[in-house]
Amino acid sequence: MPVFYGTEITSRLMLGTAQYPSPKALREAFRRSGAGIATVSLRREAGGEGGAGEAFWQMIRDLNIPVLPNTAGCHSVREAVTTAHMAREVFDTRWIKLEVIGHADTLQPDPFGLLEAARILTEDGFQVFPYTTEDGVLGGRLLEAGCEVLMPWGAPIGTGLGLNNIYGLRSLRAQFPDVPMVIDAGLGLPSQAAQALELGFDAVLLNTAVAKAGDPATMAEGFARALEAGRLAYEADPMEPRDMAAPSTPVLGLAVLE
Repeated sequence: MPVFYGTEITSRLMLGTAQYPSPKALREAFRRSGAGIATVSLRREAGGEGGAGEAFWQMIRDLNIPVLPNTAGCHSVREAVTTAHMAREVFDTRWIKLEVIGHADTLQPDPFGLLEAARILTEDGFQVFPYTTEDGVLGGRLLEAGCEVLMPWGAPIGTGLGLNNIYGLRSLRAQFPDVPMVIDAGLGLPSQAAQALELGFDAVLLNTAVAKAGDPATMAEGFARALEAGRLAYEADPMEPRDMAAPSTPVLGLAVLE
């Protein structure tokens, strides 16, 4: 299982906690999937102790898995850094999934703001999980800034399009073979998660694909099983594709008909 900042997680599925039709559906999705990490937005905890957010926070604590707070919805360095500090106090963890959004329609990361915020937060003791693109140059800069994990997108957040740039993702994986990498955002189907694992990525993080499914718990379990299949395929060292046909049955010993 992957190790993030010295912590080995129990599953390759990281699951979000927003948009579920009910708390019961959320709990069942986590139970059926066995997700190893719960991602949480600070806004869900806005009620604080004794407030509206306390019940939600207690439910997350009852899952008994590591919590990864995020800076979802932040569009500037200042906003992201401030949110990260608040999240550290609320959730009592140095982990932070760093989002600095650069475009309102695509929700694409702002590479310049992301790098600056990552540098500020790592120098302040945070363990940063940066939501980034498949850009290898940016990935290298984030690692130089102190990040030990990269989280490239598969496609824009909430689209369900899958892995839009297979070449770029494969190149990023090859460029940093020893860095834990998580596909974050854009997945809609378990088959897409399996493909990510087949490419050698260590885990996936998703939310909408499960929360907005007609049956979130069943979809969550489907993703968990797909991740197992994808990882097994990667470890099995699959055959190389080829253009020409090749017989799978030996021709030696075939009867000669004259």
